[in-house]
Amino acid sequence: MVLTARIDDDRCGVEYSRTDHYRSPLAPLRAAEARAVAGPGAPSWYARWAHRFAGALHARANDPLHEGRWVLSPRLAREGMAPAAGGPGGQWRSLLLDAHPDGYVDWFDGSRRVMPLRRMPPPDDPRVKACRKQAREGVLAPVLLWWFSGLNCHAVLDGHARLGAAIAENREPAVLVLSRAPSEEWTRARTDKALSTYRLTMSLLDGPHPVADRQGLASAAGRLLATQLHGPEADHAPTRAWPMP
Repeated sequence: MVLTARIDDDRCGVEYSRTDHYRSPLAPLRAAEARAVAGPGAPSWYARWAHRFAGALHARANDPLHEGRWVLSPRLAREGMAPAAGGPGGQWRSLLLDAHPDGYVDWFDGSRRVMPLRRMPPPDDPRVKACRKQAREGVLAPVLLWWFSGLNCHAVLDGHARLGAAIAENREPAVLVLSRAPSEEWTRARTDKALSTYRLTMSLLDGPHPVADRQGLASAAGRLLATQLHGPEADHAPTRAWPMP
């Protein structure tokens, strides 16, 4: 067992406790492996790391994957947040749920926090030191996060030392986020609804009655359609957990 959690009676957050038994499902990355992946930060670079992580997760028994579709995407855990004092390091330090072993996730603090599944290593830890050198060289591999809907936060599946190194070097860490994708039926239903709404809007605009600023309304309807079609692809399905007696 890695983590236990209990939702507050008032549904304002969740209390959690880590067991210190967590082990990453990925084998440790060597510096030579990180340097061998060319084009840091480019889409192809993320794609190669996503392929590597996906293969490693499928090959291990202690991974979080279960039925359904899964997605690895290079989203930032702090997307949409205003810059914080202290640069990227300060921003990420403020995101960490680093109370150990027990802590609390406040669902009303307006942010999606990042939960290390084990104690974060200090800046002078040997592995962090090695990763700090890679960060300065610009070859540090992405941190693998897991979007956990039941906690409304990201959990660090792999890369605690890499994340600690990026924070210590005050650099933005590259991340790949693992999440359950919505079912095909749910995505299809959302898509059909968006298309139906768009067709209805356009039929009214093209109807026999004159409409003021038809071009502006048609453009707005097109933008709304694009947003709604992108939404199902970007959404997360609920994460499964197991009830405790």
